[in-house]
Amino acid sequence: MTADDRLLDAPLVPVACRRCTAEVLVRKSSWEQTSIQWNAAARAACVNLDDPHETCPALRSAIQEAALTGAVTVVDPEKDT
Repeated sequence: MTADDRLLDAPLVPVACRRCTAEVLVRKSSWEQTSIQWNAAARAACVNLDDPHETCPALRSAIQEAALTGAVTVVDPEKDT
């Protein structure tokens, strides 16, 4: 088994939703691929999380803004463009 070193180039970073302040950990491998790590507190705080396989639009917007401003690193910005 080999070590998973994907988080070395861009670790998960916290991003908070502007609507409900739920804070999740985020990593963007490209503009199209986003990894989101939820915890129990964030799930409880989010008022728009009806389907656990979806992401609320307000949080998705906060993540996009964080990527655009550089708060969240986009590992491969050319991939999928």
